[in-house]
Amino acid sequence: MQKFFVILGTFLVFLTVLLHVPTIAYAQQEIPAYAKWGKLAVKEAQAKYPEAKILDYLHEGSEVHEDSTIEKFKLWLKQSDKEFGLHVRIKYVTNTNKVVNIEFQETTS
Repeated sequence: MQKFFVILGTFLVFLTVLLHVPTIAYAQQEIPAYAKWGKLAVKEAQAKYPEAKILDYLHEGSEVHEDSTIEKFKLWLKQSDKEFGLHVRIKYVTNTNKVVNIEFQETTS
């Protein structure tokens, strides 16, 4: 009978250890569809304003037209002692992802 309790105790200790081992589950983050256009917006802004530092970045959404899409971004730049917003609009052919044009508009807000 003593042997039974020793085996039962060992089993319960083993079971307790197994239940308390932390499991790590890493959530996979999906890359948003606009990510490649955001990289292009940043790259083009850096080319247009080579002395500026990009402080912040925001995807403002997209507009889908018949055969084209416009991705809209707002970047916040600092150049010397001046900080300003920069709206970047990237228009591309939806099916081929070919860039049609890129527009920039500075803003103070």
